[in-house]
Amino acid sequence: MRITLPSGSPAISVHRSTARTGLVIAPDIWGIRPLFDDLAERLSAEWAMSVCVPEPFPGQDLPLEIDARVAALRVADDRDRLRDLEEAAAETGCDRVVMIGFCMGGMYAFKAASLGTFDRIVAFYGMIRMPVSWRSPDQREPLDLIASGHPERVLAVIGEQDPYTPADDVVALEALGVSTLRFPEAAHGFVHDSTRDSYRAADAAIAWETAQAWVHTP
Repeated sequence: MRITLPSGSPAISVHRSTARTGLVIAPDIWGIRPLFDDLAERLSAEWAMSVCVPEPFPGQDLPLEIDARVAALRVADDRDRLRDLEEAAAETGCDRVVMIGFCMGGMYAFKAASLGTFDRIVAFYGMIRMPVSWRSPDQREPLDLIASGHPERVLAVIGEQDPYTPADDVVALEALGVSTLRFPEAAHGFVHDSTRDSYRAADAAIAWETAQAWVHTP
């Protein structure tokens, strides 16, 4: 179902009365859409969790064009996005909450390591450093926020052919204490959307299995 968070941001919510763990999903740059409705339902059932997925561009009627979304990202404030992630965590109604994020949402998953909210985090091909065209005074570097928080709680799923996660950045991530799962032949976005050209079914299956084990680890 669709809900509105206290901030006014829309979100997807799937509650399970028996869930002991909540899951927050940070979507990619295209925001919440049927793909994430389906993903929330599936992971709620398979992982036995209540799930909440906040919209990353609340109150904006953005076209499905990358330039418009990058322009919106440049004026976004980290504090607002992290607030919405915390409100989404509260919406699950669970004392223990974990998080996953994809692409841009993976970048915010890295940034969420600065919070004490999430016991475990999986960042799927999140930007380790802000792309130059995305930078703004209100967007802090993911590496800085990870370093200020809980890098030991984070698993980064990396495609080694992904230009958003170059090898030097991955080394810097690991130096902070972040765990990584690398796929040598994978490019960007190879796990969460089977309609993408970069989708790799076998690698995606391994990534999902590893992510499930990670978030269920106390």
